[in-house]
Amino acid sequence: MGISTTLTFLGATGTVTGSRFLVETSSARVLVDCGLYQGLRELRRRNWEPFPVEPASIDAVVLTHAHLDHCGYLPRLVRDGFAGPTFVTESTGQLTSVVLRDSARLQEEDARFAAEKGFSKHSRPLPLYDSQDAERAIATLRTVEYETEVEVASGVSVVLRPSGHILGGAIVELRADGRTAVFSGDLGRPSHPLLRPPALSAGADVLVLESTYGDRVHAPRTSALPDAIRRTVRCGGVVLIPAFAVDRTEVVLMELKRLMESGAIPRVPVFVDSPMALAALEIYRAAVRNGNPGIRSGLDRAGDLFDPGDLREARTVEESKRLNDPQHPCIIVSASGMGTGGRVVHHLAGLLPDPRNTVVLAGYQAVGTRGRDLLEGASQLKMHGRYVPVRADIVDCSEFSVHADADELVRWATSSPRVPWVCYLVHGEEGASEALAARLQEELGWVAVVPRPGERVRLG
Repeated sequence: MGISTTLTFLGATGTVTGSRFLVETSSARVLVDCGLYQGLRELRRRNWEPFPVEPASIDAVVLTHAHLDHCGYLPRLVRDGFAGPTFVTESTGQLTSVVLRDSARLQEEDARFAAEKGFSKHSRPLPLYDSQDAERAIATLRTVEYETEVEVASGVSVVLRPSGHILGGAIVELRADGRTAVFSGDLGRPSHPLLRPPALSAGADVLVLESTYGDRVHAPRTSALPDAIRRTVRCGGVVLIPAFAVDRTEVVLMELKRLMESGAIPRVPVFVDSPMALAALEIYRAAVRNGNPGIRSGLDRAGDLFDPGDLREARTVEESKRLNDPQHPCIIVSASGMGTGGRVVHHLAGLLPDPRNTVVLAGYQAVGTRGRDLLEGASQLKMHGRYVPVRADIVDCSEFSVHADADELVRWATSSPRVPWVCYLVHGEEGASEALAARLQEELGWVAVVPRPGERVRLG
């Protein structure tokens, strides 16, 4: 890329969330990902800061996938002046529409709840954006097929390749001024039960690589989940699984189906309680039926891959409230996956005080989230302005992660036919990013860098 082409790290540096990478050429500005910061309050406050460049000056946005920390800032960017197209795969477009509508609704509800209960420090709590902003953002979405080069702005083109992380997820190969920068987005695992493995890297001059699990290797599947379910059911309790509404819910349901059909756990009702998760579930079902190119071949499509046998969908608020005091053992799968918002917060408040119950943490828990607090042994949690004792059993099932671990990241990065000039490690807490950078340097002799927040570098 030419001297005038630069990359600025506007998010996901030193932290897992807030994915935002700005590529600037002499004739264009393209933003790769437009995500929300989540977790620690100091990080969430960044969502309210003015965007570092004028949103109206951005020519295009390219999204790697539909998780909130990669797409959730888009309505605010549109509200503040962005009027260009947002390029996505078809499935990412479908899921992003669901995610943004749900995000806007939750923010509006949280603002109203804070105002009614009086626990916000603001006299008139406001959402970051509202439903109208979400609809305007959705209207900017433009579908791109995998493996097809598309010009997204003057002199800038992209090719999207399957990332294997969630349905529609993409590795972004960006070309400008004769050079190539590859953004891994969130890279999936070869063992994902539903999705094809990540596409091999076609080669890059500059590689921007995620490092969520850059300092560890996933443990093999254990008996923690079936043991916890059997124990909880014997006690007459409830198993609550906070799960990301997109993909994690589907993976959890597939595993529950496998365990029940094999007799490893008793057959009990399984409730999915999240409007967004239920909408995403329908998109996944359609993808399986229609032979979506991101779905693994050889799956048995005869029945519902996601129904363990007694699947119940809690759609109304009243149905959700009844789950806080069920009259029989059951399993509740509810968003959000880190306990940061949504219906699962009410379930945590209602179920954590009872030692008969179990909370299963089924994925990465960012610093500053309720899920991370539970993982680290918190004896009480603050929710909706009051503290709740933690007496339920807390079980970590990290094998549900759909992020590549350190070994898988290295294998994918080195699958390229050529070594990048530089590899930037992002989407990780500081220790994880630094560990992966050190490994790439020491084992492979690569130039590997953990960028600073807001750092600007030349591409080429």
